[in-house]
Amino acid sequence: MKLGTRRSLMATTQSQMIADLYTAKTGREIELVGITTFGDVTKAQLSQLGGTGVFVSALRDKLVEGEIDFAVHSLKDLPTKQDPRFTLAALPERHDVRDALVGRTKFADLAPGAKVGTGSPRRIAMLRALRQDLDYVPIRGNADTRIGKVTSGELDAVVLAAAGLTRIGRQGEISQIFEVEELLPAPGQGALAVECLSTRSDLVDFLSVLDDPRTRSAVTAERAVLSALEAGCSAPVGAFALDDGHTLNLTAVVVSLDGREAVRKSAAGSPSEAMELGRDLAAAMIADGADRLMGEQSH
Repeated sequence: MKLGTRRSLMATTQSQMIADLYTAKTGREIELVGITTFGDVTKAQLSQLGGTGVFVSALRDKLVEGEIDFAVHSLKDLPTKQDPRFTLAALPERHDVRDALVGRTKFADLAPGAKVGTGSPRRIAMLRALRQDLDYVPIRGNADTRIGKVTSGELDAVVLAAAGLTRIGRQGEISQIFEVEELLPAPGQGALAVECLSTRSDLVDFLSVLDDPRTRSAVTAERAVLSALEAGCSAPVGAFALDDGHTLNLTAVVVSLDGREAVRKSAAGSPSEAMELGRDLAAAMIADGADRLMGEQSH
């Protein structure tokens, strides 16, 4: 079976991890097929590219062409609107959802004016909410490239997903992990998605052996918030849900780009109604002015 993956170290490591899990569970050999995506070759900032989807379409093209059987994505790279041609056959058990600081010191100990790099408007807005006195620099490139900017002294710190750093064996360079109360993660952060053609029902069944129901309900609620807010809000969004087996607890926030204002709400409900819980929470946030935050530009 052929598994399509982006060629970056992070993507191939994640894909190999999933391939090994399938082989261990089913005995089937999985071959990795490296694919270059537009998001990997363009030099533009991800926020200018519309963010989601830029790493996904090339993999989906290969699924349609039959060159690969399935693909592994970072869930937060997937557009919230599901393309009916494809099915998320498995959402394996999620890893650490939190954001991590890579630098010489903890966030509170950075000197005023210190340069902190991140490719995410969400992280910039939330970091600004914690400290207005730092210089937040939009950067891109793979994890190695970003960490290299700290090592070389070009930046004082960078913020990356803790799960990704752990997967590529760079967790030793983390100087601080931000708790979700400080930096609410991107919807779906820490989760991987296994996708195949909807028409391949045999494959959907095979792939579903790695599906984790608690992960699926949590990320469904988070992505429902994002989907409902995207309709009227380009401001940074964070969301985190936890399914304890009985109750699904969901918290979401919209932050103005300058970090000075935020609308934050929580709700709880049945894991079986994850989608509705997310949509209802988004509606409550919009009623509280979340959509007003979108028009405000960063200074």
